[in-house]
Amino acid sequence: MCHLDKIDNVNPGDYNVTARNHSYVKQLSKIKPQEAAQFLNVGVDTNEKARAGTFIQKDQSIIHCESVQAGVEVMGITTAVDTYPWLSDYMWKSIAPDKDRFTENANKIPHEGYFIRALPGVKVKDPVQSCLYISSEGFSQNVHNIVIAEEGSEIHIITGCATEEHLNSGLHIGISEFYVKKGAKLTFTMIHDWGENINVRPRSVTHVEEDGVLISNYISLKPVGSLEMFPTTYLDGKGAVAHFNSVLVAGKGDHLDVGSRIILNAPQTRAEIISRGIAAGGTIIARGDLVGKVDGVKAHLECKGLILQDGLMHAIPELRGYVPGVEMSHEAAVGKIDQREIEYLMARGLDEEEAVSTIVRGFLNVDIEGLPQALAERLDKAIAESYKDMM
Repeated sequence: MCHLDKIDNVNPGDYNVTARNHSYVKQLSKIKPQEAAQFLNVGVDTNEKARAGTFIQKDQSIIHCESVQAGVEVMGITTAVDTYPWLSDYMWKSIAPDKDRFTENANKIPHEGYFIRALPGVKVKDPVQSCLYISSEGFSQNVHNIVIAEEGSEIHIITGCATEEHLNSGLHIGISEFYVKKGAKLTFTMIHDWGENINVRPRSVTHVEEDGVLISNYISLKPVGSLEMFPTTYLDGKGAVAHFNSVLVAGKGDHLDVGSRIILNAPQTRAEIISRGIAAGGTIIARGDLVGKVDGVKAHLECKGLILQDGLMHAIPELRGYVPGVEMSHEAAVGKIDQREIEYLMARGLDEEEAVSTIVRGFLNVDIEGLPQALAERLDKAIAESYKDMM
């Protein structure tokens, strides 16, 4: 298919697999102000206000890693495997190393990644924050992340991804395996600010056990060269729940192929996928796939897109039910802003630009569950700024 040509042409062999080592930063206040500002844009606060732990990786170097709350573990993946030999059983358990050329590259030439774990029964009050940052030209950052929410625990992770502004090329390959144990709750919020020349290839799988809850929030408002991600979640235990929210903006030259698949394998499982996308000169392929394997599951998929400038907004909702008794639905819509909405707001004192801006902000402002108030306010501001960039 022609719209996938750009993604098919991304070759890990075209990128460098080594970069200079960066020094460890014991105090986050010593982070360069420019980098600290970029981290803050993706939800990572170097002041560590209301944070349970922090992990920051720059290129192939872990430059800061610590936990500040009891019951939460934050480590580089190499240290974690050395500390817990059993962790090797989780590595590549859910994702095959030979799945594609990106997983093969990450397996052969790994560049760290994080291990984050909430111990059994621990309710983590504040989010753990992590940042994966590329500063070297033409570098392929290949990370492997493992997250475990042990039985009865609750944890929120905010992951920000960004690059230095000067980069002309780069590749990020992120292998992430998530395990939500019985009665646990994991909220995972990812905010991307990669840069208009960076190609991004996350590969993620999650397993949710009985009565476990996964809330996944994905936000990409800034330019990116190309992005292809299709995380898969297995609801393996009775009563398991998954909610996926995504907010996407594609400016001129951007190519976003983003989706989610949830497989409902157990009775009384519930799933929801909600996607909002704006094509402002770029391409968004919004995929959603819900798979009902047993009787008594409920799932809903909602995909809505606006086209503000010439581009492509391609919604691909899929439902697959294998047995009688599944309840699955989807709603998809692609179009422009209704002129009547603009006129309604203008009649109440807004000029046309203010009216359109208000509608766009409202469209993108999905009620994302689990965001700290400060981050929610920052995202609202980012949405407003993204509208200005689009126009």
